[in-house]
Amino acid sequence: MSDLPFEIGVETLQKYRETGVDHIVLDVREPAEIASHAYEGALEIPMNEIPQSLTEIPDDKTVVVLCHIGGRSMQVTGWLRQQGYDNITNLRGGIEAWAALIR
Repeated sequence: MSDLPFEIGVETLQKYRETGVDHIVLDVREPAEIASHAYEGALEIPMNEIPQSLTEIPDDKTVVVLCHIGGRSMQVTGWLRQQGYDNITNLRGGIEAWAALIR
């Protein structure tokens, strides 16, 4: 999966969902943020818990990382790629973009 872009838009994530691309969404927001607007079915691991939660992150499918507007998820995407995860991509604009453009 090394040809996976560093970042994708919400339209691409929607296509993943519609066409059955094997993927998971990793939500790195805090629980209080998720409570106000969740992404259904996401793997929820707050950003600061990622280093000790690596075994929960699949390496056999595309992982789309999201946060509120994309800043934290971009940092997590970069860090995970440095750890050797080449199946990670950031969701540009985060849940905010998802809510505005998809829902």
